[in-house]
Amino acid sequence: MFCYQCEETARGTGCTTRGVCGKSEEIAGLQDTLIYICKGIAVRYVAAMNSGERNREASPFVAESLFATLTNVNFDPAYFHAKIAEAIAIRDALPQAGKSEPDACRWIPKNDADIAAKAQEIAGAASAGDDLASLRALLVFGLKGVAAYYYHAAALGYTDAGIESFMHRALASTVTTLSPGAMTELVLECGGVGVTTLALLDKANTTHYGNPEITSVKTTVGTKPGILITGHDLKDLQQLLDQTAGTGLDVYTHGEMLPAHAYPAFKKYPHFIGNYGGSWPHQGIEFESFNGPILVTTNCIIPPRDSYRDRIFTTGPAGFSGVAHIAGSRGGAKDFSEIVALAKTSTPPVPTGNGRDLITGCGHDAVLRIAGTVIDAVKKGEIRRFVVMAGCDGRQSEREYYTKFAEALPKSAIILTAGCAKYRYNSLELGMIGGIPRVIDAGQCNDCYSLVVIAQVLARAFGVGINELPISYNIAWYEQKAALVLLALLNLGVKNITLGPKLPAFVSPGILKVLVNNFGIAPNTTVEADMARLVPVP
Repeated sequence: MFCYQCEETARGTGCTTRGVCGKSEEIAGLQDTLIYICKGIAVRYVAAMNSGERNREASPFVAESLFATLTNVNFDPAYFHAKIAEAIAIRDALPQAGKSEPDACRWIPKNDADIAAKAQEIAGAASAGDDLASLRALLVFGLKGVAAYYYHAAALGYTDAGIESFMHRALASTVTTLSPGAMTELVLECGGVGVTTLALLDKANTTHYGNPEITSVKTTVGTKPGILITGHDLKDLQQLLDQTAGTGLDVYTHGEMLPAHAYPAFKKYPHFIGNYGGSWPHQGIEFESFNGPILVTTNCIIPPRDSYRDRIFTTGPAGFSGVAHIAGSRGGAKDFSEIVALAKTSTPPVPTGNGRDLITGCGHDAVLRIAGTVIDAVKKGEIRRFVVMAGCDGRQSEREYYTKFAEALPKSAIILTAGCAKYRYNSLELGMIGGIPRVIDAGQCNDCYSLVVIAQVLARAFGVGINELPISYNIAWYEQKAALVLLALLNLGVKNITLGPKLPAFVSPGILKVLVNNFGIAPNTTVEADMARLVPVP
């Protein structure tokens, strides 16, 4: 195997025997093979599209398949074997793209040995390390982010033919001969499609559940048994809340589900009582002490401990071998009665954390409602800097950097955040500025879109470009959705982004040079050095 798609990849270069995430060589090979066949689907889909034909199943299938191969989503070999068979059927139902199709359009495995051999071939090409291979990897990883966010929008009935067409066109490009220049244009276009996808998901969520409101969320526990829900899928949460109403059970969020408490549609459920624990790396301890069942709706799942393996359930694209899976069609109804029955036999959760309330729901609508107050505070000099600290959390101790950076910020600085990186500092006593929380949490990682909208409004209010605002970017990344958000920011013209804890291993020296020269991308260093650079003293 060879995998370098996440920030924690082994030795900062690539996992070759087993993923740091827990992914086995078998799973890595199955995922690589599934993506390879999806590239064949894409080649035929583009050709069919150009002749006025479309396959309705191809786009949702490719989106879910890319999502399932994203880090910490699915570790179940049975899932991927079934998806490979389905992929071949969808591909071969499409008309041929011509007489000289790439191998991805024609290859059919005879057995598991064929899959393993193809996986080795794919891994060898991925580890080449040249600029073209780097661009192809960056494009595929960006597409995984597009697919993840599009999956959620589509589950709520919001689709876009342009997004789907780009996914196929971009995937197809990775098995054809394009120059580095043409590939670079596709990568930057992926960022633009990312903006469109994030906006579509924002519309889907707010149309269904209302605009998030600035909300204080309890982190203390109740006296009733509970169900813990983690991941990102708000439709799964809605169905769970509906099916647990009146049962005497409490429902808690974990990780990226925290922002759900800010949506008006979820405030009507009295048994939706708070958030339990922090971000995904702490599952091993927090899932164990929760005592009740846990529903994992998407990423990030880590290999479960035996102590709670029989209490964990996956659904949607998430999966783990030997863990119960709640089936359901894409965006369709699901039956969580098995989880409800188990919860009724459980004991209440053990308290965790410091019990301090967390503030969330600071999306673009909520913040724009107080825009006048924010702008006035900037004019008065009460707010001198905004620092975007969005992105992902991770397991490595070096991520303590973000906690120390937040603590060291001057009291005139506001943190703009989204994603699970916020758990490094959202429980700190950072206070407020004139009633404005110093940590403005826009929500899940997909809600980075809100941060862009806020920045654009501020730029218009002060009559400057987005890069002339008193805003610095100190972003943490871990997986491929973060890669897509980075491409989206670059497409919007944002420059001088600091990225860490490590720069992506899939970015070759040549491509890194382009990012540095054209966009000012820089790695983080020390709190002191980065503070002086990102938050200059006026």
